Amino acid sequence: MTHPLEIEIDDRGVATVTMTDTDRHNALSEPMMDALSDMAATVGQNPDVRAVILTGAGKSFCAGGDLAWMRAQFEKGEAAKEAAARKLADMLQALDRMPKPLIGRINGQAFGGGLGLMSICDVAIGLSGSKFGFTETRLGLTPATISPYVVARMGAAKARRVFMSARLFDGDEAVRLNLLTEAVDDLAILDQRVQHEVEPYLSCAPGAVADAKALIHALSRQIDDAVIAHTVAALSERWADSEAQEGINAFFDRRKPQWNKG
Repeated sequence: MTHPLEIEIDDRGVATVTMTDTDRHNALSEPMMDALSDMAATVGQNPDVRAVILTGAGKSFCAGGDLAWMRAQFEKGEAAKEAAARKLADMLQALDRMPKPLIGRINGQAFGGGLGLMSICDVAIGLSGSKFGFTETRLGLTPATISPYVVARMGAAKARRVFMSARLFDGDEAVRLNLLTEAVDDLAILDQRVQHEVEPYLSCAPGAVADAKALIHALSRQIDDAVIAHTVAALSERWADSEAQEGINAFFDRRKPQWNKG
């Protein structure tokens, strides 16, 4: 597999980070998670970068967790499962705490962990016709490590509508659910709206922007080490559960899992 990210920094200091694993719809594989974590560290500390745009190549923004990677965790011991779940949690935390404004250019559909990536963006703009969903429970999983960011973004009341049911919804509903800031009709308008969000930062003091973002974190509900550890345990325990093993195996066997009565 080639490197799953392309990073371009223009002469304004705007970094465009593109997930490029189109064969897997930019799923969160281990290489993708490593690349996103490394990007958060390097781009986040680059004094020449004023803002970051996160997007995907192809028709999908991010299909969520790589199910082949998840299935590989079934045979591992408890410590290895927790280490794998921690990799996903650490990636999300690194992106969330990156001291740069992060603008999501949501170029297509997003499921599961892809909605987690949307939730850690300071602004996320997508397409009205795209499909979104927390599809984990359909596979016997839960939206575990993404949950602190998703619930902080949506609020508990709105999260209850879609977080557990795996129901799909479009971009307009994603706006009403607070997952998207705005939904537009096509990619040309999407690019215009993303640039509209980026441009104000170019006239701001970058250190003040970073401090202002840190204030938001400090004054909102804390996603601290205890919360992250809880979500890591929740995901690793699901991987050990027979429901998850049945759900993911059914996906690869192209059949319905035993509990599916729909």
